[in-house]
Amino acid sequence: QVQLVESGGGLVQAGGSLRLSCAASGIIFGISAMGWYRQAPGKQRELVASITGGGRANYAGSVKGRFTISRDNTKNTVYLQMNSLKPEDTAVYYCNTQFGSVYWGQGTQVTVSS
Repeated sequence: QVQLVESGGGLVQAGGSLRLSCAASGIIFGISAMGWYRQAPGKQRELVASITGGGRANYAGSVKGRFTISRDNTKNTVYLQMNSLKPEDTAVYYCNTQFGSVYWGQGTQVTVSS
């Protein structure tokens, strides 16, 4: 059974930082690409960042230079370090992977106040 469990969300002032974590189980983590998506109220879910099993990262233009995705294959965990946060980063953030089927975590709320 595949499980993705996010943590680390919260309320932060603009300019602040947060680090999200996603612990995965039920997959061969070391070869699995992982992604972070977000969904703001009234908007479609969008890709924020992704990372291959080999560690190659890709970012949405809106977060490039501010967010960093990383993974620890010994802990089956993927991270999203978010710096210089803006109010428009406010959203529910979801962890994602595809292992046969597509899997999503339950989401973690990030709220950035101005």
